[in-house]
Amino acid sequence: MTETVVTFCRICEPLCGMIATVEDGRLTSLRPDREQPLSSGFACRKGVAFTEVVNDPDRVTTPLRRGPDGFEEVGWDEAMADIAARLTRVLRAHGSGAVGWYMGNPAAFSYSHLMGVIAFIKGIGRHSHYFTASTQDTSSRLLASQFLYGSPLSVPIPDLNRTDLLVVMGANPLVSHGSFLTAPRIKDRLREISGRGRVVVIDPRRTETAAAHEWLGIVPDTDAFLLLSLLQVLFAEDLARPGARVRDLGWLRAQAAPFTPESTAGSTGIAPEQVRELARALAGTPRAAVYGRFGTCVGRHGTLTNYLIDAVNLVAGNLDIPGGSVFSTLGIRGQRWAMVVMGALLRRAYRRDRGRIGGFGPVIGAEPAALMAKQITTPGPRRIRALFVSAGNPVLSVPNGDELEAATEHLDLMVGLDFYRTETAAHCDYLLPVTTMYERDDFALTFQQFQATPFRQATEAVVRPPGRARTEWEIIDDLMRRMSKRTPVFAALALLRAALRRLGRRFHPRPLADLIIRLSAGGAGAGRTGLTFDRLTGAHPHGVVVAPEIATGVLGEVLAYGDRRVHLRHPEIAAEIAALAGETGTARYPLRLIGMREPRSENSWMHNSPLLRRGAHRPHRALMHHDDAAGLGIADGAAVRVSSATGSIELPVELTGDIVRGAVAIPHGYGHRGTGGWRLANQVGGVNVNLLMSSEPGDIEALAGMSRLTGVPISVRPAGETVPSTPPTRQARPCAE
Repeated sequence: MTETVVTFCRICEPLCGMIATVEDGRLTSLRPDREQPLSSGFACRKGVAFTEVVNDPDRVTTPLRRGPDGFEEVGWDEAMADIAARLTRVLRAHGSGAVGWYMGNPAAFSYSHLMGVIAFIKGIGRHSHYFTASTQDTSSRLLASQFLYGSPLSVPIPDLNRTDLLVVMGANPLVSHGSFLTAPRIKDRLREISGRGRVVVIDPRRTETAAAHEWLGIVPDTDAFLLLSLLQVLFAEDLARPGARVRDLGWLRAQAAPFTPESTAGSTGIAPEQVRELARALAGTPRAAVYGRFGTCVGRHGTLTNYLIDAVNLVAGNLDIPGGSVFSTLGIRGQRWAMVVMGALLRRAYRRDRGRIGGFGPVIGAEPAALMAKQITTPGPRRIRALFVSAGNPVLSVPNGDELEAATEHLDLMVGLDFYRTETAAHCDYLLPVTTMYERDDFALTFQQFQATPFRQATEAVVRPPGRARTEWEIIDDLMRRMSKRTPVFAALALLRAALRRLGRRFHPRPLADLIIRLSAGGAGAGRTGLTFDRLTGAHPHGVVVAPEIATGVLGEVLAYGDRRVHLRHPEIAAEIAALAGETGTARYPLRLIGMREPRSENSWMHNSPLLRRGAHRPHRALMHHDDAAGLGIADGAAVRVSSATGSIELPVELTGDIVRGAVAIPHGYGHRGTGGWRLANQVGGVNVNLLMSSEPGDIEALAGMSRLTGVPISVRPAGETVPSTPPTRQARPCAE
């Protein structure tokens, strides 16, 4: 029997509508959903290729236990009983501080996965370790919101539907499809903005987005200098119009005063007249917004940079207005009081719960993933002895992955939840098979507040899981039930589970997701007609637009400070500005490394798809300005050695004029070495660029504990040529061919 099922993609944030073809219970193809009101028949090649992930012969579909001769199949009951027993022993001997969980980026696209991990790792005890991909991606953005608005959950987005001037910093939405911004068909939306106004892309590389619009090249990791100079012009030329809900505007003006466009030009490479023109345009265009993403988050001063992006929007009068930088709220009545309470708790935790290595505070409960290896190997209280990894491959995604690989040998227990045997999962004692996105129900809870057009869509599972795969929630629930050491949270959950069982209902987070849908704008609420989880999947499978535009004038509702003001003055921000002003370069490593995304790659986990490897896919390479290469005697296509103070890698180089001088771009997510069980990925080639990144506490971002992944000082030389006066560095291990 053949049937078509309406669903949506959860690889990246646009959440494009998809139509799945199912034959005799097996997913056979995916195509874009023409009836989805926002994506309207668009899906990228990764979304279409996901059928190959679901049906991949290399996929893990039964529990695996690592033994002396490699992995062997084992039953669920045997695996879970042993994991629960070993974890219980760790807890009894060392307490909750000996347990850690790393959750990768795909977990944010599954409401049940996210809720399950939080329930488990926080339920274990207050001292447990919680790591996520956020400290390689978003934590600095979230902490900037915590400083400014009192809550990390108050994150403004550009009002794409109405803006006339969009300034894009450190983002390439034509390839990423948007981030912290759920906007299907974003290419079309940017083209519409250019048709009625301007899109200015500030980036060290003429990215695909920059090539389609206006490009303003900038020296890597100098965005904070530019933003401070924009503020200086806004204040000096009396262009500031911040509104009433703000504190300490004079303090911000004094902080920005020294950063004139003339003083910052040497750092940013942007001429003073260009800075002044942009500042005047931001203040003079009635509907304008500055939007920053990955590149603005992962530099040495990521929290400061994101704070300054919002400060520029605020001072120019573009915060919380139509066409400006706006807050896409859920529209839940009384949500401000929940924001106030949660914001106060998270601010308190950030001040109180300082980590034992580096003294970093948690951002939304998460610690710096760059320090995970040191948390395993450093003796003392809260040393990690049991580690769980779900939907992530930190050996390839955190700085200094070799250090993490070595650290795994010091663990008493390591458990992976994944559908591939990745480079990280290869070190696990158990690898537990999980479902793909098309084998579970879903509601994209995390991304509801980043919708450029307020929209709701939910899906049931399209097909049954293959083999013995289970959802992450089912695995976590099973583990919590089996734990003989009961924490107060686990005991309370056991009582709730028993009560639901007596009522004939199962213990699952779906009712909570349903409640959020009901209470949000367009929801059924208390007895009213409207949206519910079941109505979305049944009556509205293509999704529902709940409002044509994002509501504005809501700043007072998203502020979690008691005085309902934006708080500009923070000693931590002042210290970052002072540190920024004192930075100098280094002669040993004269170039600066930046990242770059590729249309056919999704971090480290989609390199096993044959469709994405076909055709004119370019090999892993470094991108370098031809003038820089000429001075070093490097030819196009030559093999080069890229070195930092932490490590070195070798790969081919591609020469171009579409990058500022002094910058080198290298895609991340490569470096499959044959330790993973995905055969095509092992043949892709490439090296792990994160071997160039430092995991030392002093080298990661000071406020949010972000991994420093851009602006890293490097040198580039022909392969085989040594770097004078450089201490020995680790050579990246070659990939299996």
